[in-house]
Amino acid sequence: MKTLLYCLFILASFVSCTAQKQPKKPNIIFVFSDDQRFNSLSMTGDTVTETPNIDQLAKEGVFFNNAYITSPICGPSRANIFTAQWERRNKIGFTNISKHVISDETYQNSWQAQLKKAGYSTAFIGKHHTKIGDKKDTPLVENTDFSYYGNGHLGFYPAKKHKQFNNLKNKTQVEGLLEATKAFLSQDNAYEYFFENADPSIKNQLTKRDPNKPFSAWINLNLPHASSIGGMGSKPEDPDYYKTKYNDVKHKIVLPVGYPQAISLPEEVYATKDLMKYYVTSNKGKLLNDKLKMDRAVYAIDLMIGELRNFLKEIGEAENTIIVFCSDNGLFLGEHGLGGKTILYDESVHVPMIVYSPFFKDKTKGKVVNELVVGQDIPATIIEMCGLDVPETYQGKSMLPLIEGKNENWREDIFLENLFTDQGYPRQEGVRSKKFKYIRSFSKANDRNKYIPEQTIETNEQPIYEELFDIINDPTEQNNLATNPLYQEQLIHYRHRCNKLVKELF
Repeated sequence: MKTLLYCLFILASFVSCTAQKQPKKPNIIFVFSDDQRFNSLSMTGDTVTETPNIDQLAKEGVFFNNAYITSPICGPSRANIFTAQWERRNKIGFTNISKHVISDETYQNSWQAQLKKAGYSTAFIGKHHTKIGDKKDTPLVENTDFSYYGNGHLGFYPAKKHKQFNNLKNKTQVEGLLEATKAFLSQDNAYEYFFENADPSIKNQLTKRDPNKPFSAWINLNLPHASSIGGMGSKPEDPDYYKTKYNDVKHKIVLPVGYPQAISLPEEVYATKDLMKYYVTSNKGKLLNDKLKMDRAVYAIDLMIGELRNFLKEIGEAENTIIVFCSDNGLFLGEHGLGGKTILYDESVHVPMIVYSPFFKDKTKGKVVNELVVGQDIPATIIEMCGLDVPETYQGKSMLPLIEGKNENWREDIFLENLFTDQGYPRQEGVRSKKFKYIRSFSKANDRNKYIPEQTIETNEQPIYEELFDIINDPTEQNNLATNPLYQEQLIHYRHRCNKLVKELF
């Protein structure tokens, strides 16, 4: 008996030691900005904005030079991240016309729900723009440890629109969401006020991370979106950079070549009268002022990234935390005569994307990947980096092979789509490779108050307008080659390719 007990003691000691030596799963922080253009960073060519912290993140991580959002508008782009699917498959539209929500079953396959099941403490913070399960987002709230968000636009001062943000000491959006993130991550009493003063409606959904578990935090900003720059710097307590930053260099703000441009699309596709008021770019003074405020917002986001990394060091988690940075879509600032997004030109779909990991080897740090990646690839990448199996429902692919230099069998083109037909936008489908961009637009007159993702598959509907651009020689997509006889072979190829992709992704 003594021998048996001794053997059991030795076995238990061995198991205990083995468990202690087993490496902890990596933490995840995903920062998702809003309407942030690809060229909004110092490193991507912005002539005014200073982004040393984001640039440094890229130098220590991997920067994706050809990252795209395939449904470039708030709700669908976020639904695509939740589901890791194209909108054509998940059918999560931007307005109630679509009458679709992310089902509980689909949500359980989302990357954060998968991490929760794998033993992670999870947080969802900031802007939320798509329903999950029901009007109360029940699956999201019940399966997230720290659920602190506002539906729709947050505004520059979030508490003005959403009472749940009233417990923040920082009243400005970026600083407030950083404060909330610290409250989730901290283990001391410095943020007890945050929990004690939380609105009664959300008190039961705010729990600090469990220090014995890895954590995952999804931080959703609503800046530099034009809806959230109003009032910037108007309160005495606002940080000075929201009031005076870049005043001395605002003459360096660059407007599009040939500004002001007429809208490059025929009126039956899209017209000036269709533009939302805060997206009109024909007023030069207003456009320059908006750009200045957006630059200040990007600067604030950059400061947030720097402060977040410093905080991770303070709490001893920096060496185990992966950080992913991306934007939900790009933005027109006068290019093609447009403001806003949704139209499938590169200013709208091309975004900055960075994956940083403290576990990257030296040869990986600072790497620039030129392969075509999409927002839907982020969930699969996070899942794989955490050592989990990627759900079969995902259409996006893990980018780890690209990070590791294994580019074999990667996609050669991407399918782009706009199914949002309110506000005068045309339903569009497109294909972008590294060489060409093809876009086809359908009749907006026939599409009002409709959500019809199956239309071109079931009816073989023909577009009313086609565009083809030589991306290499015409990166700003100014010269439409669709009617050029010299490019008919390429036009036919991309028509067929678009037909094939839309069916594959449905």
